[in-house]
Amino acid sequence: MATNTASPIAEDEGLQSAAILLLALGEDCAADVFRFLAPKEVQRLGERMARLTTVADSQFDTVLERFEGTVQTQRSLVGDSGEYVSNVLKLALGEDKAGLLIDRIVQGRDVSGIESLKWMDSGAIAELIRNEHPQIIATILVHLDRDHASGVLGAFDERTRNDVMLRIATLDGIQPNALKELNEVLSKVLAGGDRVRKAPLGGAKTAAEILNFLGSSVETKVLGAIRDADSELAQKIEDQMFTFADLLKLDGKGMQRLLREVPNDQLIIALRGAEPEMREKVFANMSSRAAETLREDLESRGPVRLSEVEAQQKEILKLVRRLSDEGELAIGGGGDESFV
Repeated sequence: MATNTASPIAEDEGLQSAAILLLALGEDCAADVFRFLAPKEVQRLGERMARLTTVADSQFDTVLERFEGTVQTQRSLVGDSGEYVSNVLKLALGEDKAGLLIDRIVQGRDVSGIESLKWMDSGAIAELIRNEHPQIIATILVHLDRDHASGVLGAFDERTRNDVMLRIATLDGIQPNALKELNEVLSKVLAGGDRVRKAPLGGAKTAAEILNFLGSSVETKVLGAIRDADSELAQKIEDQMFTFADLLKLDGKGMQRLLREVPNDQLIIALRGAEPEMREKVFANMSSRAAETLREDLESRGPVRLSEVEAQQKEILKLVRRLSDEGELAIGGGGDESFV
């Protein structure tokens, strides 16, 4: 639900600066940095480093000044940036995992296996698997990060997308033999053979997490298609898409907009079962007088049944969904642009 406010130009400048700095740091230091990065960050940064051979002196100086002269004595980039990146990745990730990325960004070769897909952008994955059976696609996507899987789904046509999401939502695990056939890389993990317990992947929660990144218009269509096939399953998915705890992710304006719509009695009951962090979030987005009154009401209120607390929280979530549909709140992680 967080909104990325950095412009594409600023992001590209940051990527360029990071690439220059890591090339200047030396392989060991650069490897230490890579260990703290996510697969997609490693790929983007590695690709940029591999393309760099020379840099304008003024740009180099600017990068070094931003890091307060920590590499003041290094003024030239490595001669063979491809070999440099290969060595850095091996030091950071180990021989096996680095080999997947080296083949792709340094040597330009395609790699196979579900693990390697984590290092590829969503569009490339979609092109690679779009002609596979929807069940195979679903099996692959549950192994990816949720936003990554969402990006892949967004590249499919509506019919395929709906079919795949339904299969993800009804997937309760993957048998070891199926994983072996799908991905040789995972066969090492499944060395125990048929006795190994199936991997707990997929299900309504996974489907909900992926849908959260698709945006409201696509999300509505996908949920509608799932509801036509299984209304109970669709409800399970919807219940897990946005929880009361997720209200913490609303920005100040969003929370204030929501609070204007919530009756005070309903808010008091809903907050009875909330974490202190949630209460403070609510207090911070009210006037001082209103916050003080709410604190007093919460302290003086007698015991409330858990079922009543959950019921009022669900009513507030229904309100959140309505405000989101009306464009008043942004509660999704991707797809559509929303403004508050």
